[in-house]
Amino acid sequence: MAASFSCLLRGFGALLAPLAAGVALSGCAGMSETVAPAFADPGKYELYDCKQLETERKALANRTADLQRLMDKAETGAGGAVVSELAYRNDYIAVRGQAQLADEAWRRNRCRDTPPEPTPPATSPSSAAKPASKSGKAIR
Repeated sequence: MAASFSCLLRGFGALLAPLAAGVALSGCAGMSETVAPAFADPGKYELYDCKQLETERKALANRTADLQRLMDKAETGAGGAVVSELAYRNDYIAVRGQAQLADEAWRRNRCRDTPPEPTPPATSPSSAAKPASKSGKAIR
């Protein structure tokens, strides 16, 4: 009798542990993005000028996109939601907080995006140098 109760208790514990882990991790997944600035230094961008802020905002946008891709990729595998939360979520929240603070500094400094530099026109094939013939003399 004691052996069957112990076996039943062990089976119940094995079922309850993953359920408790799932509930705990789902609480992390539902965290609001308004918590993000709590993970960043609010004074970091105070002395940045517009050029520095523009570079920083682009870098943060790229990092956010990279982390989002990594989280999406991790969630496709077995146990991916857990891996995604444990490996990438804190970094993602911190980067989002930094991006929000950089955006606030951008607006406060009244910065504007610099227009992209125009690309030089492509060279036409007729103006390119003609290859040498097999005899070694240039073709005219």
